[in-house]
Amino acid sequence: MDYGLLCSEGEEIRRAVADPVLLHDDQVLQKLLEVEDKYVNASSYFKFVQTELKPYMRKMVATWMLEVCEEQKCEEEVLPLALNYLDRILSVINIKKSQLQLLASACMFLSSKLKETIPLTAEKLVIYTDSSITLEELMEWELLCLYVLKWDLSAITPNDFLDHLLNRLPLDSHRRQVIRRHAQTFIAICSTDVAFSMHPPSMIASASIAAAIKGVFSPMWYMQNGIADLIQRITGIEADCLHSCQEQIEQALSTNLPPPQAQTPPSKCPPMEQPSTPTDMIDIHF
Repeated sequence: MDYGLLCSEGEEIRRAVADPVLLHDDQVLQKLLEVEDKYVNASSYFKFVQTELKPYMRKMVATWMLEVCEEQKCEEEVLPLALNYLDRILSVINIKKSQLQLLASACMFLSSKLKETIPLTAEKLVIYTDSSITLEELMEWELLCLYVLKWDLSAITPNDFLDHLLNRLPLDSHRRQVIRRHAQTFIAICSTDVAFSMHPPSMIASASIAAAIKGVFSPMWYMQNGIADLIQRITGIEADCLHSCQEQIEQALSTNLPPPQAQTPPSKCPPMEQPSTPTDMIDIHF
């Protein structure tokens, strides 16, 4: 017998299923709402902390992180959590723009370890930077991130609220899954925009769900079923704030989503081709 055939390579990675007891426990949701503000940026670090970085640089490196996560089929929580680390660190320490991609790589490295069954490897992240960083630098900055974050890695992100909210809305299982997929996409796009980093995760999740319902079904269905009122009752978010965040998300979608013909079919992407280094940083030695 060839015992090599027992190797599990190629098998689909097993994912944890949602726990219905936790999802329907109001105490769990209430605790998330109580703690979430701890992980929200109170002010713009571009004005008060960073001297070299500009908002467009954060946008570029966040887009690069999104491309890496998509190509590696990372868990949906990896990107928002990594960008939460990035924003929290940039709110505390001033870095050079030549160190931004290194910091982003370290944040993805940590987030992947926390959320993935099979985390991103350090070697793979170095390749995705076109070898502009070294393994030694990545390991050093991983320790730096842990020190700055005080090892508080279990930050609350909008994804933590998705299933709690969806299970409390008048949606059957099929509609719930459809809305969830669209809301996940909206959350990922919001994560790449620094303007959303100062919004509570529950607001981003709620507005993403509201925008998804209006887009997938219709504004009329949204109004008839009182979705806005239900979300407001569940989360305590004021209606005006929810509506404003929803409009902001819709504007971000129109800006960030390319037209269908501009998207490269997955079949034409070489398996090992990595997302390119952000344009503004291409001539910088990290």
